[in-house]
Amino acid sequence: MKGISVVGLGKLGLPMAACLASKGYKVIGVDVSLKTVMAVNGGRSPIYEPGLRELLERCRGSLSATDDFNLAIDDSDVTFIVVPTPSNDTGGFSTKFVEAAVASVGRALRSKQGFHVVALTSTVLPGVTERVLRPLLEGASGKQCGVDFGLCYNPEFIALGSVIRDFQNPDMVLIGESDQRAGEIVADIYRRVCDNGPSLARMTPHNAELTKIALNTYVTMKIAYANTIAELCENIPGGDVDVVTGALGLDARIGSRYLKGGLGYGGPCFPRDNKALSFFARGVGCQAKLCEATDHVNDYQTDRIVRLVRQKLVEVEGKKIALLGLTYKADTDVTEESAALKIATALIQSGAKVQIYDPSVTSGGWSAPKDEKMTFADSAFACLDGADLCILATPWQEFADLTVEDFQRNMKSPVLLDCWRFFDRPEFREKLDCLAVGVVPAQQVAKVEVAS
Repeated sequence: MKGISVVGLGKLGLPMAACLASKGYKVIGVDVSLKTVMAVNGGRSPIYEPGLRELLERCRGSLSATDDFNLAIDDSDVTFIVVPTPSNDTGGFSTKFVEAAVASVGRALRSKQGFHVVALTSTVLPGVTERVLRPLLEGASGKQCGVDFGLCYNPEFIALGSVIRDFQNPDMVLIGESDQRAGEIVADIYRRVCDNGPSLARMTPHNAELTKIALNTYVTMKIAYANTIAELCENIPGGDVDVVTGALGLDARIGSRYLKGGLGYGGPCFPRDNKALSFFARGVGCQAKLCEATDHVNDYQTDRIVRLVRQKLVEVEGKKIALLGLTYKADTDVTEESAALKIATALIQSGAKVQIYDPSVTSGGWSAPKDEKMTFADSAFACLDGADLCILATPWQEFADLTVEDFQRNMKSPVLLDCWRFFDRPEFREKLDCLAVGVVPAQQVAKVEVAS
């Protein structure tokens, strides 16, 4: 094989390109941002992802970047397209970036000699690969799919913060192939790249497109279900969501992953994909009420956390709240659809002042509209200064260094709302006014026992 090209060097595309290069492939990345191209060619990472900087340093000789599609296609035999597909106004996916990339690849293929495989990694609705992208590629290239080039739909199942590990050790590799030859070429790449010998699920593009969205929406259902169990645990004697979900996860029919009560799901994929599956279902005359119900439960969980804050403070207006964590999960800098951000916004709208510390988000790098009631601290310790209540929203490992004394000395009143039971140590329960989501409060045990 001559090499592999990766179109789109963002939060998935660049780690993917680096992983491929680290396994001995000659990889050329394509991006419209010259800043990104220069960074990659300089061995630097323009994005935040654990382990990526070190991986880029190791594969400098085999990974390069360009903004020239013709150069990239000519120097490769397989092209992965990894560009955003954000939600549009109808709830479906916008494919404008995908279509632009596919058209550019098609034009470059016009003068390319030999069979070339184009694999779409971006999430799209069922039917897009065959009905939209295939004609676009054939028209732009003047070539025939299945004869002159192959087309596959090959989405990844990764999580930001663990992209490299997830890419190299997937539970499965999903390949929607327009023809067997193209599918086998993509499958061979994964046989070489993956460390764990995963199952290869090969099928039609339509089935693969639905599988990708269906898997993500199933995960959101597990998250929402765990949050429902968490609230129930707060209302039974000795209730503890980790005990309950720990037992549930032992059943092979359920499994333990994503079954942890806490905040609702967020990020660039889960909320988007839930809405997209509902949109697709309506378009083909079906219903997706389960997806819609899951979104309602997710919104309810955010509202519930805000209610818990109000119950603790009685009056929120004018109070200072410390928020530990702003990203939608730890080990990423993404705040898109973050439950922590939604909670902060709701509290500010209620008149509170919110002071935030997140290891990956600073006021200088904050791109959202500024609010005078939202400030950023330089450390977790400083974030607590003068606060009436602290919310542990994102379980960054750095926060484990905080002690009970840090809360007692720095806060105006040492009240802690621990959304993930992160500070699950006796001294926190004994010395702080600590409310852990999913655990019955000590002061409520007697009341619950009477009610039962």
